[in-house]
Order: sequence, then C-alpha cells, then structure tokens
Amino acid sequence: MSLGLRIIVAVTGASGTIYAVRLLKACRDLGVETHLIVTEAAEKVAGHEIGGTSVLHELADCSYDPDALEAPIASGSFRVDAMVIIPASMKTIGALANGYVPNLVTRAADVHLKERRPLILVPRETPLHAIHLENMAKLSKAGAVILPAMPAFYHKPETVEDVADFIVGKVLDQLNVANELFRRWGSG
Repeated sequence: MSLGLRIIVAVTGASGTIYAVRLLKACRDLGVETHLIVTEAAEKVAGHEIGGTSVLHELADCSYDPDALEAPIASGSFRVDAMVIIPASMKTIGALANGYVPNLVTRAADVHLKERRPLILVPRETPLHAIHLENMAKLSKAGAVILPAMPAFYHKPETVEDVADFIVGKVLDQLNVANELFRRWGSG
C-alpha cells in the first residue's frame, strides 16, 4: 500500500528518539516515503536511548548526511509533501527561528517555510524559558506547526510505545494520514 506521500524526517539532539522510531515505523507501515536526516547530536542521544541509529536508517527509504547541503532535499525544486523534525532540539528551533541554516536539517526546514509546505516541529524540552517560547512563536507565525511531545493519557497507554504512538498519531493527523495509533477521545 502506498499513499504517494513523501516526507522528510529529521532527528535532532533532544531526548525522545523513540518518537522518530515510531514515526518512521508508522510511515513504513502506511506506505509513506521517508527521507531521513540524523544530526550528530541526535546520534549521541540515540546511542543512550536506543543503542544507536541503525534502526532509524533501516526504517527510512533514504538517508542523508546532515552536512550534505547539496542533497536534493535542500532545494525547493525537490518534490516533497512535508517535513517533521522529531524530536526538535532547542538548538535547531533557535537556528531556524533566526534564519540560521548551517546544516541540512535547518536548510530543508527553511525551504519548507519559504515554499509554504507543512513543517511540523516536535520539541521535547522542559521546562521552557522565554527565548524557547519566542522562537517557537516566531516559527508558528512563519507557518510551522509546533506539536510538543505532550502525550495524553485518556487512552490509557500501557507501554512507552503507546505513549509515543499518541504523539506520532497526532503528527500523522497533521499530515492528513489516517491512522489508528491511539484511541481517540470519545471512541469508547
């Protein structure tokens, strides 16, 4: 089954690698083509959280080096439907909010903003100070969707994967991709 949807998935150096794993798995299962970027900081975090990045690369259709600014996804002429930065570090959010695009993650995200394509940022940081909030507000005003990793519990999750799947389901909802990753409010 293929939905004909093509998205960029970027993993940056915030805790929450499980969100990226679950998103890539859901995309693979739903027939969504994925183009992956994993930053150096994300590789370090993934080493602590899931034992490395090999599972991310195995689940993605394509992978790019974060310094490969010549990659096709760095151009507005590359046809892609959306980009998700999951988890989104405050470093990446701050750079993007201020037009600083030193790597492929921020360059591809900047392209999404200028081309008015969906850009979903999943920050995973707490607590937040005023600069974090201001940067996210700037990006929201520029057209990005800020979707914090704030799971709900009305669906009575039983595993860490259930908690992560709630957030991933909300990301897929933003992409208009039908999914049943969590029990919706009022569905019994």
